[in-house]
Amino acid sequence: MSFSELRASALTALIGTAGALIAIAVAFPAPYLIGPAVAITVAGLAGLRLTVPAEVRNVCFVIIGVSMGASVTPEVIVAARTWPASFVMVPVAVVILLYVSSWMLQRFFRYDRVTALLASSPGHLSYVLSLAAETHCDLRTVSVAQSVRVLALTITTPLIVEIFGLVGAEPALPPHVMSVPVLIATLAVSALLGMLFLRWRLPAALLLGGVAVSISTHITGFVSGGVPNWLLIPTYVILGSVIGTRFCGVSIGELRVAFVAGGIVTVVVTVLAAAIAGGVSYLTGVPLDAALIAFAPGGLETMAAMAVMLHADPTYVGAHHVLRLMFLSVLMPLVLGKEARQR
Repeated sequence: MSFSELRASALTALIGTAGALIAIAVAFPAPYLIGPAVAITVAGLAGLRLTVPAEVRNVCFVIIGVSMGASVTPEVIVAARTWPASFVMVPVAVVILLYVSSWMLQRFFRYDRVTALLASSPGHLSYVLSLAAETHCDLRTVSVAQSVRVLALTITTPLIVEIFGLVGAEPALPPHVMSVPVLIATLAVSALLGMLFLRWRLPAALLLGGVAVSISTHITGFVSGGVPNWLLIPTYVILGSVIGTRFCGVSIGELRVAFVAGGIVTVVVTVLAAAIAGGVSYLTGVPLDAALIAFAPGGLETMAAMAVMLHADPTYVGAHHVLRLMFLSVLMPLVLGKEARQR
């Protein structure tokens, strides 16, 4: 890492930490995610060069995955019997959100069909941007609209849960934490499995590696306990900072139209997703906080971390977001069709 990159990373850590402390001071829900995300976004739009090293980001994904899997108990497996009905609604929700958003972008903002579809994809940011780079579309609009969605949902989802008093009374994590040697071994094995998943091109591979290892060791009783807060809290701060860095290097002026379009569409999909989550919660008996986070079209890693922080069921949330990403991987090339020609 060059000196300039090291300086940018250190400045990012400093601003992200300050954002978290401010969010704590004003009693924001999920302050370790929201505070850094907002602070880094503002600093990036102001012209500062900020970045989070890819290696650090990847380690955070593994840690979040391990923390999710640590919540899986025999009681959770019993509760999962009601999830198939909820799973059925995931592709339905994805199709509704995709086509409503796309119609709005074409009708009111005059974007072409391919740009509107890619900008409207409810998730799978890296995959969508890869598709956008290979098609005839407005790549800047797709990038901005998708980044606005991730940032807005990071901020609004915990606020909705907090305002309506849906935060779980008890943490979903085990009451005690793993010892340091066990934690290190779990993270190491999770990272190895995650790299294998990367070779297989699975979505959110590093996070899934942590989930798989953590679930298998906890459900068998081989390992017990959760990830300690001294590791989780910095992980949340870094993850929030990663979200904010997506707006670095661009100005508000050149992003105005795309920013407005992304913001309006995000409001619409948030309302639709909340309505679907409410129906799923009513029909299946799944707690509303978990359903809201599970159907919010935000980033998998961010929503998984949020589930842990807000004491929702992270296993339920993670399973639904993984299904959403897998469905989008198949759906997007199909809906783009022949119009998505390579450049």
